[in-house]
Amino acid sequence: MTERTIFWDCDSGSISLIDQTLLPAEYRIKSCNTIEELAVAIRRLEVRGAPALGVAGGLGIALSAALSKSSDTTGLLSDLRRDAEILKATRPTAVNLAWGIERVLKVASHCKTTDEIKKATLKEAEAVGDEDATMCREIGKNGAELLPDKCTVLTHCNAGALACSEWGTALGVIRSACKEGKEISVISCETRPLNQGSRLTAFELSRDRIPVKTITDSSAAMLMRKGVIDAVIVGADRITDDAVFNKIGTYMHAVCAKYHNIPFYVAAPYSTFDSELSEADVKIELRAREELAFCGEKMLMPKGVEALNYAFDPTPMELITAVITEKGVFKPPLNIKEAVPGRRDI
Repeated sequence: MTERTIFWDCDSGSISLIDQTLLPAEYRIKSCNTIEELAVAIRRLEVRGAPALGVAGGLGIALSAALSKSSDTTGLLSDLRRDAEILKATRPTAVNLAWGIERVLKVASHCKTTDEIKKATLKEAEAVGDEDATMCREIGKNGAELLPDKCTVLTHCNAGALACSEWGTALGVIRSACKEGKEISVISCETRPLNQGSRLTAFELSRDRIPVKTITDSSAAMLMRKGVIDAVIVGADRITDDAVFNKIGTYMHAVCAKYHNIPFYVAAPYSTFDSELSEADVKIELRAREELAFCGEKMLMPKGVEALNYAFDPTPMELITAVITEKGVFKPPLNIKEAVPGRRDI
């Protein structure tokens, strides 16, 4: 997939995005005309994935500026900060969302007029998307070198074009390897409870004619033991010195990969690195019971039974073979402040 998954629609002055909740049955572009609509889209995972959330955050500030009725810069900046907090609260674990928001807010804070703020925020937000597209290609190039000429790769959740502005991180590595002529096949974990692996990853790869098979999440260990899987590549929503935060289930795959001596790679942009927090400081998003209790209208759990529906889990850094970024490949142990100077310069 090379088309943009989230972008600014100049004709309508709104944010357009692929509604990922409808895939693979329906491909539909949705418009977000208000901050509330964008917040709902983020919460409902209509747009998701760390890099894509960074783009969404930046575009959200541009949308806030475009919608503001304030006639002076003080009032407009106050509107931006208010909407920024609304958007940040939608997905607290993913660092890129706040990163994109703060990056565009910083540009706005240096503007002298309301008109300048409106133009500058949109320009900066679109730059976030353009840079993400370039960054994914670099991640793909750096990661492709790590894969054998012929191999089968396991991936969890969706870290493809749908999780970015285009190309993808984990799937970007696979796409780049295939583009170089390597024979790559993919095992895509279904990724319960919302099945981003079976719905989104399999959709992307089959669309690009890259061989893919979908498995239940609990099949991965058996396939590793059988020697079917040569490498694991996942994305990340936040990376601290001591852990990688990714879709729930990632830790389980990392433990199994370590036991079976299979390399476990994380592909993520440098904007995912968090030099300020450690694993213990990061809030793990707890999502609604309904995601586990129902499949469509079919009830899967008895009434009154509680659910622990964590969106992410932390994988200790000692289980990670390498972190693939646009700046290069980093092998643990990591010191993020040294590995990526200027990470917090936003």
